[in-house]
Amino acid sequence: MLELFTHEFVQNAFIAGTIVAIVAAFVGYFVVLRSQTFASEALSDIGFAGATGAIVFGLSSLVGMLLFSLISALGMGALGERIRGRDVEIGMVLSFALGLGVLFVTIYTQTGSANANAGVGILFGSILSVQRSDVIVALICSILIMILLIILFRPLLFASIDPEVARTRGVPVRFLSMIFLLILSATISVSILVVGVLLIIALLIAPAATALRLTHHPRTSISLAIILSLACTWIGLTLAFTGSFGKYLPVGFYISALAAGLYFVSIIINRLGIIQAPKRTPKLKRCTDREEPATPCY
Repeated sequence: MLELFTHEFVQNAFIAGTIVAIVAAFVGYFVVLRSQTFASEALSDIGFAGATGAIVFGLSSLVGMLLFSLISALGMGALGERIRGRDVEIGMVLSFALGLGVLFVTIYTQTGSANANAGVGILFGSILSVQRSDVIVALICSILIMILLIILFRPLLFASIDPEVARTRGVPVRFLSMIFLLILSATISVSILVVGVLLIIALLIAPAATALRLTHHPRTSISLAIILSLACTWIGLTLAFTGSFGKYLPVGFYISALAAGLYFVSIIINRLGIIQAPKRTPKLKRCTDREEPATPCY
């Protein structure tokens, strides 16, 4: 087993997978808390269209993903809290982005047979062929994303739990919504290079949703989500490299199956009452004109 780590491609896969697992779990906590799972799916598909479009025009796929997803994130962020009721509009954008990505892949593959797997690599990822330069880019971007999230943690958490009360307390809810969607789009764009469009959704949603099923304390939920995300990634990579049942199956299958399995296990644990995770809501009191309350009020 340890002999595997003498190969550079194995080292790159584990390092890149670890980086993506940590940042995806951290960002995914707020995605689940803010009920923006569908928006993250749309941003990932838009990133796929941007990546394939950039390749067609001879540009870097990362540039195309960032450009398309950041513009889309700005548009979604401008809607503020209204984005939660715009599933139809987001679905239309999602389907159009997928169609656009297929168009770009078709145009690109017609230029030569050597490019036939370009779209497949972006869609499903190529973590087993990650280069050291990709690892460095993912590390730098992930550090910047984590620092920004740590700075915005308290107001973003307040705006995510109770946006109406946060707005009355002077928290810039719409601005934070836009900033978070930009963070989400950057996370997805960087992660797609490593794990692909489909797998990033599994790492972004499943560990955080599982953690929130087991505990509602913010820091505990985030820590647990990171641990679960790392466990799924490391176990998935190990099974992919060593093989199971006599076959070498795709790493994406292992990671997504493990992540989904953990979530269903957490549902069973909740139903059986093995772990009780009462919701923690801020204590509210009625505001008066005479005093400025220390706790959120209504």
